[in-house]
Amino acid sequence: MQLIPNLLIIPTGLVIGVLVAAPVGPVNVLCVQRAIERGFWGGIAAGLGSVLGDGLIALCAAMGVGAITGAVEQHRALIQIIGGLALMAFGLRLYLTLPRLEPRHPGQVGEPSLRDYAWDIPQTFFLTITNPGAVLGLFAIFGGVSTFVELHSNIDALTMVASIMAGSLGWWILLSNLIGRVRHRIDTGSLGVINRIAGILLAGFGVLLIGEIAMKWQGIF
Repeated sequence: MQLIPNLLIIPTGLVIGVLVAAPVGPVNVLCVQRAIERGFWGGIAAGLGSVLGDGLIALCAAMGVGAITGAVEQHRALIQIIGGLALMAFGLRLYLTLPRLEPRHPGQVGEPSLRDYAWDIPQTFFLTITNPGAVLGLFAIFGGVSTFVELHSNIDALTMVASIMAGSLGWWILLSNLIGRVRHRIDTGSLGVINRIAGILLAGFGVLLIGEIAMKWQGIF
């Protein structure tokens, strides 16, 4: 039984994790907004949901790219509609949320509770796994990488999944740290504008997802 994985898997997985997390999308918009509003740990909490979502997708890909990709394609319309409706709901909620900058230093009055941070994790997790484009994109990357970094055992597969999650987490730590250093320059008025822009972007992503399905049903493309 192989107990030591192919060491080439680790740097490959780290790069995949960053490539999956970095592109601008609905999860990134929400994580940036949380980092601006709540600071470093707010961004990390939101990013952690994305990391867990990426990890679940990568684990499914490691179990069987072909079969699971087929299942995702078969139910893509339903997944896309659910994800689109969720994005529209999150966007509307964020648009209507009153701006509130949390204290810059921990321990100050008004610091968000653990519940506030924890609630962001399932939100970004749900947005990650209900984005068919992101799911199929990670499957495609995983399938392409497997042609030159073969996974010969469960240890190899789990190492790849862990490396992808580590790369994704590293991206969110870097981004949250950068935002945390400059957020003190933002006042509540500016945060209100950011909230509205982020809300519109999230709702816009949702409309695009549902609109794509509607156009396919109409035979437009």
